[in-house]
Amino acid sequence: MTMHSTLQRAFTNRRVLKVISGLNNFDATSVAATVKAAEFGGATFVDIAANPALVQLAKSLTNLSICVSAVEPDKFVQAVAAGADLIEIGNFDSFYAQGRRFEAPEVLALTKQTRALFPEITLSVTVPHILELDQQVQLAEELVKAGADIIQTEGGTSSNPIHPGTLGLIEKAAPTLAAAFEISRVVSVPVLCASGISNVTAPLAIAAGAAGVGVGSAINQLNSEVAMIAAVRGLVEALATARVLTQK
Repeated sequence: MTMHSTLQRAFTNRRVLKVISGLNNFDATSVAATVKAAEFGGATFVDIAANPALVQLAKSLTNLSICVSAVEPDKFVQAVAAGADLIEIGNFDSFYAQGRRFEAPEVLALTKQTRALFPEITLSVTVPHILELDQQVQLAEELVKAGADIIQTEGGTSSNPIHPGTLGLIEKAAPTLAAAFEISRVVSVPVLCASGISNVTAPLAIAAGAAGVGVGSAINQLNSEVAMIAAVRGLVEALATARVLTQK
């Protein structure tokens, strides 16, 4: 795996923050705002839709590593040619609302196809939260054998928080935290805990065994760039606190 040195260091130190603009978000203004918030807020890297024009836009705004997400391997070709540093099969959340499911055999097949197309690039793959936890663990192991460099968990859309405030934030993150805990114990690659994560639960993700977190709607749904930057900074600080606590 060839990974940018700054990115490699963040994974080794287990304080990665990936800011996600959305797999189906092709709005240049929205993507630009998310990328700028990631840059100025101190994130580790950004994750945008696999679109060459968006990759060029992101590269003009930041020196952060750029990950592109898709669920069709051929979508990566032009995005990588435009300068994407990593590729991600996943961020499935936007598809569940349309009734589109991703089962283990399909995710494994997509991973094999993508790895065949791109033997060298850093490849992250999301494990669908619709699978039972033991099936998620099994799939994660198979994905690593198929060439995945990073495993990402999800679960925000399957949780049903019933409390407000901090307790609600923990309830929302519970499925992805559980997946990170179980998967990080059996795979040798970094696990990124995403979907439903906030600055309250980011430190819990690190304690559960994740190397970092992926955060989308907690940042990209905010309506001002100042608020977005503040949200990114809050997550960076939460991850720094988590590292101090886990080293004690």
